[in-house]
Amino acid sequence: MSEKKFFEPPINWGDYEDIALALYEKFGDDFTEAKIYRIRFTDLLNWVLELPNFEGKREDSNEGHLEMIQSSWVYEWRDNQ
Repeated sequence: MSEKKFFEPPINWGDYEDIALALYEKFGDDFTEAKIYRIRFTDLLNWVLELPNFEGKREDSNEGHLEMIQSSWVYEWRDNQ
């Protein structure tokens, strides 16, 4: 029996909430609010680029995108506590 796959639209740099949700689903409660804010942007960038359905390019990332992703991830973590 084959597993049904649902279509997930592509994620790009401006999709902060979608990225945050994907990161929370990937790491769960391994990262608390304090730990999320201490993540190096180089690590965060690599994790985002590895997400399924993420279509953004490394060269299109910037500090503003990474800061928004970081704060959105914190809000996602808070919502699940």
